[in-house]
Amino acid sequence: MSPRSAGPALNGRPSIMTRKMRRAWRMPAAWMRSMRIERFDPEADPARLRACYQAYIASALVDDPLCPPMSQQTFTGWLACGWTEDDPEVWLAGDAPDEADGCYTVTMPRRENLHLAHVHPLVPPARRRAGIGTALLRHAAAQAAQQGRVTLTAETRDGSAGEAFAQALGARRGITETRRLLNLVAVPAGRLARLRAAAEQAGHGYTLLSWEGTAPEEYFGQIAVVNEALADAPVDAATQEQSWDADRVRAGQRRVELMGMRQYTVAARCADSGDFAGLTKLSIGPETPDWGFQQMTAVTRPHPGHRLGLLVKVAMLGLLAEREPQLRWIIAGNGNTNAHMIAINAELGFQVLDAETSWQLDVAQVLGQS
Repeated sequence: MSPRSAGPALNGRPSIMTRKMRRAWRMPAAWMRSMRIERFDPEADPARLRACYQAYIASALVDDPLCPPMSQQTFTGWLACGWTEDDPEVWLAGDAPDEADGCYTVTMPRRENLHLAHVHPLVPPARRRAGIGTALLRHAAAQAAQQGRVTLTAETRDGSAGEAFAQALGARRGITETRRLLNLVAVPAGRLARLRAAAEQAGHGYTLLSWEGTAPEEYFGQIAVVNEALADAPVDAATQEQSWDADRVRAGQRRVELMGMRQYTVAARCADSGDFAGLTKLSIGPETPDWGFQQMTAVTRPHPGHRLGLLVKVAMLGLLAEREPQLRWIIAGNGNTNAHMIAINAELGFQVLDAETSWQLDVAQVLGQS
């Protein structure tokens, strides 16, 4: 699961706007205010955590049926840390702490994009068409406004209830990211060996290193430099890319530990300078050991033309064949304009699975709805 491929969705609406749905969207503001929505700490409130997780599972099976849902441990880590070091707020809607009508997270970036709030409402299918998703979104918009945020952002899987909800709200469509799936069992014999040989020849002068779990402290500065290369990836207009330093890398290590996923990293290092030139990360959940989730792959700007993106990815597959022999599926997401990484994934055998779209919606617009 990555910050782009397996993250928040505007869940809460079916794919067709019925009369009942339109009535729910226009429900009186007084009714919205009467809904009990409370913030909670997922690491300290097990009853509300379970209720939120049950809402997530029920939603995931309908809204993202092609991928396995997160385990409760991974879900807890995501609630606590999000996909960045900007810890999200977590809110639960319902009259009882052990049962959720819905829940949402809202993340307020602290270093860049101070005008944005990333929101992820979750409404279980049995509770939909009653205005709960709208109430959660309005509540999130109020929290965002209190911190001076002017725009809500989210991602939805194309064709899902979330996409219909975003369209009904009048949200602006942003970039689309296509998710691709690699079936390791179906890779022709010898393909990966041939690709690795070609990549190693093009990458003469670079060495590979790898580690499992959190990164050694001595690599934090180097990792930050490689992460800066992600600025070349496509983003929505008016969205700033993250700037990286060793402290930001260090903050991200807690997420790896809290989510309980087995994370592997392969890096390419320039033999002359000792600098990291490329890096790829992949995670595997303990409850779904046959599934791998590509986290990121990046190559720094001073080192193009050496096939380092392909080299680190095919080396990762070799490492996983040794460490995770039960692994069968790997899912990866790329923005549709990222032609270079799409071509690498095609070489490896990835096939299109589905697509996710980002959305933006003005906070004032949400709060102004009656």
